[in-house]
Parts: sequence; structure tokens; C-alpha cells
Amino acid sequence: MDIRFVTAGGGDVVAVMATEGGELLGAGKTLDTAASGRIAKAMKAGRFTGGAGQVVDVLAPEGVDYARVLVIGLGKPEAADGLAVERWAGHAVKRVLTSGAEKLVLMPDALPGVSKAEAGSHAAMGARLAAYRFDTYRTKLKPEQSPTLTAVEISMDGTAAAKARAEVDAAVVEGVFFARDLVSEPPNVLYPQSFAERLRDLETIGVEVEVLEPPALEKLGMGALLGVAQGSAHPARLVAMRWNGAASKKAKPVALVGKGVTFDSGGISIKPGAGMDEMKGDMGGAAAVAGAMKAVALRKAKANVVGIVALVENMPGAKAQRPGDIVHTMSGQTIEVLNTDAEGRLILADAVWYVQDKYEPSAIIDLATLTGAVIVALGHENAGLFANDEDLANALIAAGQTEGEPVWRLPLSAAYDKLIDSPNADMKNIAGKPVAGSIVGAQFVKRFIKDGTPWAHLDIAGTAWKPGPYEDPISPAWATGYGVRLLNRVIASRFEE
Repeated sequence: MDIRFVTAGGGDVVAVMATEGGELLGAGKTLDTAASGRIAKAMKAGRFTGGAGQVVDVLAPEGVDYARVLVIGLGKPEAADGLAVERWAGHAVKRVLTSGAEKLVLMPDALPGVSKAEAGSHAAMGARLAAYRFDTYRTKLKPEQSPTLTAVEISMDGTAAAKARAEVDAAVVEGVFFARDLVSEPPNVLYPQSFAERLRDLETIGVEVEVLEPPALEKLGMGALLGVAQGSAHPARLVAMRWNGAASKKAKPVALVGKGVTFDSGGISIKPGAGMDEMKGDMGGAAAVAGAMKAVALRKAKANVVGIVALVENMPGAKAQRPGDIVHTMSGQTIEVLNTDAEGRLILADAVWYVQDKYEPSAIIDLATLTGAVIVALGHENAGLFANDEDLANALIAAGQTEGEPVWRLPLSAAYDKLIDSPNADMKNIAGKPVAGSIVGAQFVKRFIKDGTPWAHLDIAGTAWKPGPYEDPISPAWATGYGVRLLNRVIASRFEE
């Protein structure tokens, strides 16, 4: 979809802002004056209060050169931020995307906490995000289901600053779309080998990509990662992506590590059949890392960043790992596998050790759709955050608030850590009783973080995809691309020169 900044726009549909109490802002007041008060009259007739996301759709008001005028609420003006503007624009796009309209004009206004330039750039980002669709395998779309909207114009004075900000944001949106596409792909199309090949495409934008296959993984001693994969016809891969954007190429990178289980049956500890199809999204952490690498490369971030994704398929084949098996990890530590469905932490164990051993990063952030327990605790609104470093934790919390990808910090302690002590190996992969599941998963990963390395773990099981009725105007009902904006913001605010 084409996004343009103009000082005077024209199209099929125009969208303006209103705040709580049903008050039109500047651009809307101008249109209402031209329409001799007909827009305000329609707002009153529709019992419009200006609540966030509330819409009044005015058809062909006399005096206005638009077939439709959308008045969309922002809520309380003092609480409206850049994300509120994105959702305002998202509501407008969703409203007209398949309506037959070809061009939408957005007229953002400045708000108490949002400058005119910021409002314009956020409107552009919201429009882009809302237009996303994954129609790759839909061959019989009816005309009324197919998008007709091809262009969005952001109409405002002083377009230069907004346009400059929006160009950077567009790179981030590309990363979000990359992650959404990966999570949406069916597991017969996206498996470890094909996932790795898609990541090689990042080389065209300057990312160095190295793919490690099973012989290399065996040589490195990654028995935990290989153990998860051994029941599948699709062998494991570990992909290392590197962006060298800092002035010194030798400066320590920040490391992003993602869990990439392209399909999780649970293995021998097989999952219930209901909902198992959603386990194609168990690579949401790897998708977020891949999307973040694309974003930082496209916007040419002045930072050194390494992205590591561990890619496996967890299947109950004849060679599958069994409950009771003991595996050796790259770190030298051993794990008693009591449940083959607690596999994400196994592949992270080798992945985080590998990135420390090879790159000596300044910090590690891992993302994983690790536990159903985090959904019980936090629903689909927040990711669970665990960290051994206060500054890194605070940076992630702040970035999440800014980007609309919130995190909620959960505890780590020796009391939880002892729950994974094993009499038969250095540790076991579950506590053995259903307590503090997401915390136990994080404690497990922490055992593979070297002393002195700042580390954060994000359990994104509830945020990588959102089944209905969780509707967001700037996100589809399935793959959200969660983590790309969060990681990009943390890199920009904490690790970029």
C-alpha cells in the first residue's frame, strides 16, 4: 500500500479525530464547517462519545468533497499518545480496506502529548500495520473480501519531519511483517531447513547469515537441541545472523536469541489434539528475532547485533527423545528430560551458550513461546519478563510501554531454582509438579547464562499470536509480530551509538 504525505489530500474517504466528549479536533472542525454542521449532527445522532475506537461513518455530506467522512474517537486527549494515533489510523484502514474505496485520507492533529510531526508518522505506521493480511493460500476470495485500498495520504502541514520519522518506522514495519509471515506459514511449508533458507534472504540487506547443520551442531556438543529434533524427518538448524553497524566492528554485540520450534506436537509427551494446529506458531521467538534483524538492517542501526535462532520440529517419531533420557549440552551440563513437551528450554540452553561462547555479547535477550503458564498468569496482554540485570529489565519495560508491546516482570530466586534439581543429572527440564511454570522455565534458561552476562528472558506465549476475540486495529487476529518493535526500541535506546 502506498503511503504519501501531502499538504492537501483528496480521495474516496477521509478520517478525522475526535476526543472524549465528542469534540472534533482541528481538521474535523474545518470539515464540519464546510459541511454546515452536518458532521457534528451525525455524531450526535449516532450517540458518539469520542471513546477510543468509536466510529461515526458519515456518507457523502454536502459541502465536503469526500464520499465518506470517518470520525474516529481517541478517548481522553490527555491520555492519547502515539499508540493512540496508530490505532486511530488503524481503525480507519480496517474500516475501508475492502469497502471498494481506493484512497483514504488521514488528517491527524497534534495532541497534548504528541506533536504534529509525531502524529503524522504514527498515523503512517498505524495505517501500514493495519493493512497487513496473510492471504498466501486463499485462492477463492470473493470480491467483497479482497482489499481495494491502494493508497493512504497523510494530509498535514509541515510534512518533512513526519515523513522522515515515517521512513525509519517503515523499516520496523517490514520487520514486523516478516515475523508475522513466518508465524503464519503452515508447518508443511516452514520447517527448520526452509526457515533457515528464508533467513539467508537477509544477506541482500547486509546481514551476515551462517547456517549450522547437524554435523556442526554435533561437533559443538549441542545434545539438548539435537535431542528435541531427533524424532522428526526435518533435521535441526541453528542460524546466526549478524549486523555490524557500530563504528567499531569489534565492539561487543547485543545478542538476540529466539526459540524456533516450527511445529510442536509435544513429542512422546504428546499434546491434546484440540488446538494443536496453533503449535505452528511455536517459533514466534525466532520470528521476532528475525524480524528485528531485518528492521535494524533496513534502518541501518549504528549497533552491532547478533541474532541466533534454534530451529527444530518436535515430533513423536521412532527415534524421538523419551521421558527419562539424559542429554549433554554444549555447556557440559546434563539434563534429565522428564517431559518432551518442555522442549523450548532445551534448545535455548544450547543456543544461549553458543552465543556467549562465540560472540561474548554485551547482553542477551531471549524470546520464546515457552509456557502455557504465562498465559494463565498474564493472558494475551503482556509478555513475561525475567532478568538478572536491573538496567536491562527497566529498558525492556520502558520500550514495551512506548511500542505497545508490554512486558510484566516476574521473579527469579534460588527457591524456584532448586525445583529443577535432579538426582540423576545436573538438572531436570520440569519441576515435576505444576507450580510456577513460567518461572521454572526461566530459571532453567538462567542456568546457561554465564556469571556477569546481562540477560533477559521474554516468555511471549501469550503475545506472539492472539486468537479471537482479541481484536487490535493494527494487528491481525493471529500472528502479531510481537517483539520486533520492542527489540528495535531497546537496541535504539540502549545499545546504539
